[in-house]
Amino acid sequence: MNQAPITPPSRSIARPLREDYGRKLRDLVRRVDHDRWIEGERDVLARLRSNEQGRIDEVLPFRHGRMAQSPFAFLRGGAAIMAPDLMALPHTGYCVQICGDAHVRNLGAYASPDGKIVFDVNDFDETTRAPWEWDMKRLAISFVLCAREAGASDGVARDAVMELVRSWRESLHELADLPAYELPRYTVHRFHSDGAVGRVLAKAERLSPTQARDELAAPGPDAKPRFVATPPKIRRVPEAEAQAVLESLIAYRETVGPSRQQVLDCYAPYDVAFKVAGTGSIGGRNYVVMCAGNGPSDSLVLQVKQALPSSFELLGWNGGSPSHGGRRVAEGQHRMQTSVDPFVGWTTIDGRPFYVRQLSDHKASIDPADLKRSSLLEYARVCGETFAKVHARTADAAVLYGYAGQAEKLDRAFAKLALLGGDQVTKDWEILVAAIARGELVAADMD
Repeated sequence: MNQAPITPPSRSIARPLREDYGRKLRDLVRRVDHDRWIEGERDVLARLRSNEQGRIDEVLPFRHGRMAQSPFAFLRGGAAIMAPDLMALPHTGYCVQICGDAHVRNLGAYASPDGKIVFDVNDFDETTRAPWEWDMKRLAISFVLCAREAGASDGVARDAVMELVRSWRESLHELADLPAYELPRYTVHRFHSDGAVGRVLAKAERLSPTQARDELAAPGPDAKPRFVATPPKIRRVPEAEAQAVLESLIAYRETVGPSRQQVLDCYAPYDVAFKVAGTGSIGGRNYVVMCAGNGPSDSLVLQVKQALPSSFELLGWNGGSPSHGGRRVAEGQHRMQTSVDPFVGWTTIDGRPFYVRQLSDHKASIDPADLKRSSLLEYARVCGETFAKVHARTADAAVLYGYAGQAEKLDRAFAKLALLGGDQVTKDWEILVAAIARGELVAADMD
């Protein structure tokens, strides 16, 4: 495993010395050598089955069905399939807090605690502390697959990846000079109001805070909303299972701050359902909980989601994460996001770790079909800035900029790698589709 040449310098010393440390990382991996992808055969189906061990078998066909829709859909559900490949590639060993499942749809818009609509990374199921390259390479590959799905040429995809890495480098250069107290408040700003990101923000702003409730529930005999079974997406759960979920919220309360505890004390949880959501996490236990506040019209919907193990940590990577998976996810979200859902916390149900958050408060993400050439390039710039912000918050922007430098060497290398990685994901997707066609895997349509 690659290691940094010496102990990273303190951020309290002069920036030139920290940049010099970053340049020394090039002795471990030259920037131009990031153009490589893995070689040789891999057992894609074995990786998929290993990742699904311990999950709920009856819903796994929906995961397979979603992953079979396209190469990009396969990528969305295949963080565990790509993790061994990323770990096998050259890397500097310089660690940040990674998303672990970086792709274009795991960034989006949502409401901050003060009601402002913001854009940031918004998925943390796979988060851990690990080399920065793992997130950036997976994200770059997702741009290639999105471009292809939208009908763009590989030339356009290559330009988008170069724009992604260029934006990341240039943003690190700016962030390295920010006072430490300003960095936690930094928000992305490189987008046009009528561009791809502006449209996502506008879509999130139009969403009603009660939409999550209204889409899942209907008024009961007592006028309080209750979840409506709409199989396979939503199903009622046995009373004992629902009671276990409700009782877990007692311990969850202690994992949020005093001001949020005060708010939670004003809401009484009373209804529970099982919800199938996402792609990669399908098969894990995922509950929604209805909580009554100030009268029947005031409801808070919480998501109580099983924190499945990080794919990288399952492969032996030591990210120094807490032993409780829900705490790993919640703390990772706090480290990475500028504005964090104040209801994020964790709990345990039947010995399994879970994290808790408010469900879909003004949440919206990009539609890959909208990412034509100009929109794709703008979105790449914003994603580059967003991940630079995350990496600056959780490591040292000066070190990363020292490594990346002013030249386009890293941009060109990542562009080549992303095209190769996109080809690999497409081959893996074809293996999945073929396995479904011959009956080796069962797939079902949920959409």
